[in-house]
Amino acid sequence: MTFLKHVFLAVFGVAAGVGVSGGVFTSLIAVGLIPRFAGKTHTGERVFLYEEMVVLGTILGNIISVFDPFIKPFLHLQGSGVAVLIIYGFFAGTFVGCLALAIAEMLNSIPIFARRIGFRHGLGITILFMAIAKALGSLLYFAKGFYIQ
Repeated sequence: MTFLKHVFLAVFGVAAGVGVSGGVFTSLIAVGLIPRFAGKTHTGERVFLYEEMVVLGTILGNIISVFDPFIKPFLHLQGSGVAVLIIYGFFAGTFVGCLALAIAEMLNSIPIFARRIGFRHGLGITILFMAIAKALGSLLYFAKGFYIQ
């Protein structure tokens, strides 16, 4: 009986994961994040590679989050483990920030807000300082260990 429970949980978990990942990738496609990056960097011929890397990163992130107790002993969080976490954090933060800005741009919220308050010049600098403040806030959050509580 326990074997059947495990099989049912595995099938149910995979089905739920496929549904959630389908929703995530649909939202990424609707926002147009990957083609926009390819257009900005003039590397349109590599759009499929970028999409495959997003899928691979999502799969690896899920594997790491599910099997975290088994993976942690291999990181050792000293030397190369810390370097891996820093590199991962940089790229994950860049992706999330770009996704948030792409969603805001898709909704035209930044230009509408700027027009409503009469903000004419320096919008790019304002967004840059918002990104810097977000990065400094994240560094402070992790440096002080607020996440432990």
